[in-house]
This record gives sequence, C-alpha cells and structure tokens, in this order.
Amino acid sequence: MADSEAYLELLPDAVVVVDAEGRVAYANPAAERLARAGRDELTGRPLDDAVPLRDGAGNPWWACSERLRRLPGVRRVPVRELHLIAGGEPTPVDLTASFLRDGAGRVVQAICVLRDASMRKRGDSQRGELISTLAHELRSPLTSVKGFTSTLLHRWERFTDEQKREMLATVNMDADRVTRLIRELLDVSRIDAGRLELRRKEFDLAAMAEGIVGRFELQHDGHKFQLSFPDGFPPVYADPDKIEQVLTNLVENAVKYSDGGAVTVTGQVTDTEVEVAVRDQGVGIPADQLPLIFTKFYRRAGHGSPSGTGLGLFIARGLVEAHDGRIWADSSPDQGTTLRFRLPRGGLELAGIT
Repeated sequence: MADSEAYLELLPDAVVVVDAEGRVAYANPAAERLARAGRDELTGRPLDDAVPLRDGAGNPWWACSERLRRLPGVRRVPVRELHLIAGGEPTPVDLTASFLRDGAGRVVQAICVLRDASMRKRGDSQRGELISTLAHELRSPLTSVKGFTSTLLHRWERFTDEQKREMLATVNMDADRVTRLIRELLDVSRIDAGRLELRRKEFDLAAMAEGIVGRFELQHDGHKFQLSFPDGFPPVYADPDKIEQVLTNLVENAVKYSDGGAVTVTGQVTDTEVEVAVRDQGVGIPADQLPLIFTKFYRRAGHGSPSGTGLGLFIARGLVEAHDGRIWADSSPDQGTTLRFRLPRGGLELAGIT
C-alpha cells in the first residue's frame, strides 16, 4: 500500500479512497488542492461532507450511488459530470470510481478519481461561442449572395449593365468576406492546436506596409493615412503572408475605431528587432481592458456594434508569437491606441544559413 500511495501522491488528478462506511480513508495532494482542505481535515469524514460532490439537481453523489454499490456486478462507475462545492464556489469535475469488493460482493473500498473540468468547460463554451459568432457573420453575406444571384438568374433582362455590374461587385465582396471568415476559423484552430506552419523568406516589410496602406487609402476616403519607415529598414526573414495578415488586421482595427481620424503606420529598428506600430486617433481603451484585446471575441465596449468576429487581434498575436515575436498595445482614453509588434531582426542567419 505504501508503494501505491507513493504513486498516487504524484498523480495530477485528485484521488480519494473511501471506506465501506463512506468515509475518506486517503486523499492525495491533488485532492487536497481541489477540495481546498488539508489531508487531516478530509480523512475520517464522510465523503459527501469532506468532498461535497453534487449532481445537477444538487444531490450528494455518494448517497445517490448506494444502489450501484449494492449490485455485486458493478465494479466501475463511468465518467460523470458533477460539481464540487468547495470554498463556496462550485467547480465542475469529471468523476470516475472503482469499487473494490470482498468475496461476498460487498464494497470494501471505493477509489474515486476527480479531474477539474473547468478548462474543458471553458473550451466547450468558447467553441460554442465561435460557432455562434461565425454562423451569425456568415448569414449576412450568404443571404446577400443568394439574393443577388437568384435575382440575376430570374430577371437578367430587366437590369441595365451598370446594375448588373453593381450587384456582381456586391456578390464578389461578400464572397471575399466569407473566404476571410473561413480563413479566420482555420487560423484559430491551428493556433489553438499549435500546428501553425510558417514559410519563411526574406522580404521588404516597409514595402509591404506601403502596399497595405495604399489599399486602405483607396477603400476609406474618410481617413488620413501616414506612413513612416526609416531609410535602410532591414529585410525581415519571416512568413510574408502571415505578417501581411497581421499588419492588415492592425490597420483594419485602427480604421474601425479611429472615427475618421488619422491612422499612422511607423517602423523602427533596434539592435536585435524590427518594430511596426499602428496608431489610431480613436476613443482609446481603458487600462483594465488592455490585457483582453488580444483574446478571442474581444470588442471594445462603448463603440456601438462593430462588425467582425472579434478574432483579428487574437490571430495577430498567434501569428507574431509563432515568429518568436511579441505584440502589445498602448492606449489612453480619448487619445487613441497604438498597436505594436516586434520581430527578430535578421536574415537567413535565423535559419542557420550563413
């Protein structure tokens, strides 16, 4: 038993051994942490009091398992979702148990294994929120595409060439929006799974920034754009498609929240890194919200209902960090926001090529 306890002490999951009377005979350190009580406080107490496990109706698990314990053929309880009421806060847990029986089939001990399910619950919630958000965002462009194509197919002769061109341009734009949403979904799944692939090569980041700003100037007449990179800005060894996506997301974010003000894109060089900063002249972000802006589904409060999935900055962070870079934000209320990212400076030597 001593050897067994030594192994149980090292397990990351909580293990509680219960005797035939339903009292705690042993609890490993993980069980102490989960129950928020020391081993001396747990041992000898009824399980339903020491480790208060409750089902969805609030019923104590050990008392409710009496019928199973009376059935000689039942030796294992499959995984059940329960709540552990410890410290006043219910914690979702997954429980599985094994019954040790004597020759007459009576339960001698029950070994209960508990796993904190909080992370899984949050993951399930996030996946549900992601599906809901994407479904909402996809509905609008797909409705538009379906409506315009159906109209053109059934009433082609009734429209002028200019009207047809305008409707087809809208269909094209909405198709691009759907493509982008699908790409965002794929990026999120790859970032979460740690399976993001980079195709690095040397490229001119300053020229890329100029091209991105030029595209936004054509699309947004109400904004002023300023671009400033120092002469001799070094080439960057990175995945150009991914970095273009990052910079596009940052400029688009600045446009969305700048209320028609100027958007400034600047570059700087240090001994070991290159930095790009995108500044807007919007309402700014409260200090308590700054740590949240690179999380999934974040949208700035008090700015109406901006379009988008709220995934752009989360994806930008994942792409920058995949390059061993970092990204952060500086902001003050009513003074705008600056989003910055830094990438390691260097060329092919980063790939071990000299």
